[in-house]
Amino acid sequence: MVIDVAALKRRMGRVGVWSSALGGESAAFEREAAAEVERLGFGTLWVGETPTGKEALVHSALLLGATQHLMVATGIANIWVRDATAAANGANALAEAFDGRFVLGLGVSHAPVVSARGHDYRRPVSAMRTYLDAMDATKYGGPLPEPAPLLLAALRPKMLDLAAQRTQGAHPYFVPVEHTVRARAILGPDPILAPEQMVVLDTDPARARRTARRFMSLYLRLPNYVNNLLDLGWSDKDCADGGSDALVDAIVAWGEPEKIIDRVRAHLDAGADHVCIQPLTDTPREALEHLRVLAAADLVST
Repeated sequence: MVIDVAALKRRMGRVGVWSSALGGESAAFEREAAAEVERLGFGTLWVGETPTGKEALVHSALLLGATQHLMVATGIANIWVRDATAAANGANALAEAFDGRFVLGLGVSHAPVVSARGHDYRRPVSAMRTYLDAMDATKYGGPLPEPAPLLLAALRPKMLDLAAQRTQGAHPYFVPVEHTVRARAILGPDPILAPEQMVVLDTDPARARRTARRFMSLYLRLPNYVNNLLDLGWSDKDCADGGSDALVDAIVAWGEPEKIIDRVRAHLDAGADHVCIQPLTDTPREALEHLRVLAAADLVST
């Protein structure tokens, strides 16, 4: 059964919302938040999976059940957390139950997280390929109008190639616009390209960059992200101490809503089909406030 990628792009919309912190809130708050994201006009709500947070597929079901037409995507479901049969069957169950509104974003995560679960991270691309083979071999026994679409968390050429060959596209995280240009060239014209974009609604340069560095410091300790930035031409010095001003400004869009909109448009002009914004705030409640401001500035129709 072939997935209509063009139709999937339309359903996802051009602008979505990304959050990992949402999973730390109560189910009641999450239902209200998802419903508001839908009312504000965003096309897709992306949720992360952390070692201490809600399981990705159960989490997605909670959000899908609270909305009517919003797409929900995992950004990402860690392949080391569940085997391929569970991932395939769970994703297809959600696809059938919620009228094709679920997208399964898969990723290999990071060596420290994987090692803590007793797995070997040495060959992540091979591990993902083997996982996709096992998913393809899974025979789903329930009714299924259309299989759940798959996207890969892909940064560098080999994983982007795999995304283009075996799935409906790629979901890069923690990337500047120049990565979107490179990713589109590797993927080709048809697969979905859905980068994440961190945003800070603050016009004070020092304060905005301080907020950005507080979030960036975690990712700049992970080799996957640092190596990707080095491949793009950034230096070790740029990646040190929470990031140089230039790197902070490339990774995090900050300022007035119009500056955020300009960055989203830059990704779209560079080849993205969908950009999921992540407001960098202390709490999901504050993030919702920022989403209201951005929606009022007409970001969702970008």
